[in-house]
Amino acid sequence: MTIRAVVRGVGHYLPDRVVPNSEFETLLDTSDDWIRTRSGIERRHFAAENQTTSDLAARAARAALADAGMVPDDIDAIIVATSTADLTFPSAATMVQAALGMTRGFAFDVQAVCAGFVYALANASALIACGQAQRLLVIGAETFSKLMDWTDRSTCVLFGDGAGALVLEAAEGDGTSADRGILATDLHSDGRFKDLLYVDGGVSTRSTGLLRMQGKEVFRHAVEKLAQTAHTSLEKAGLTAADVDWIVPHQANLRIIAATAQRMQVPMERVVITVQDHGNTSAASIPLALSVGRRRGQIKEGDLIVTEAIGGGLAWGSVVLRW
Repeated sequence: MTIRAVVRGVGHYLPDRVVPNSEFETLLDTSDDWIRTRSGIERRHFAAENQTTSDLAARAARAALADAGMVPDDIDAIIVATSTADLTFPSAATMVQAALGMTRGFAFDVQAVCAGFVYALANASALIACGQAQRLLVIGAETFSKLMDWTDRSTCVLFGDGAGALVLEAAEGDGTSADRGILATDLHSDGRFKDLLYVDGGVSTRSTGLLRMQGKEVFRHAVEKLAQTAHTSLEKAGLTAADVDWIVPHQANLRIIAATAQRMQVPMERVVITVQDHGNTSAASIPLALSVGRRRGQIKEGDLIVTEAIGGGLAWGSVVLRW
């Protein structure tokens, strides 16, 4: 018998404000065609001035709980993956806990930028496997619009805000790749590449800072590392790319998504794509895509899914799970 972390519910939330590419044409030397050609992005959502990351996360959490047929008191723990928490401390997760009216269990944040949700899933799986928790809310939530340099056309057109959430529950499996739930994880980081994607401020520098990125170098690392980590997770699970029903990748750039799928020899028809509507929502992008893919009818119970992501750090990783 093997204890697996099985998905019981999924949900997401996107802020009301939709920002089409055309809105940037009045602010920057750019165009809808330039943005689409280089990223595949057509629009994104921006949080309102008074909306925080925990606000978005709590809305996604409620949607996931409703989908699971659960209430907050059924949950033992909350993990929020974010790089844009409301405050330096306490964690956004404890704020979500309070917003849900949950007075039991524990809550904490995971910060691995765009790879944050993959890291959070790996942590949640381990907590369930060791018996520390039976049911967890795992949330990815970001308000990256508040970190943008609005004079830098190479970065500010790429990012958006949103949140997605999964409810995971402990369930017995046979210990085979046919089990439902998280089957394998693979995590990496290499701090030597910090300058490729970072925010140039923080608490100890007494400034919020703005996002900085060397796009070409990030692209090169992403394609190589994402395909590699996905293959590693599949090998750990005793599976191959031929077994995959859906790749649900970090939605950063359509060209990265397509190049990674090609390296994995998985056709684009088996890739869930939402980047055109959301932009890069960092740690929120994978749970957002899972929720949208489920709503579209793409993802069904029993499907084998690979998620993979890379972000600042550099940090990257993947998860293989059966829905």
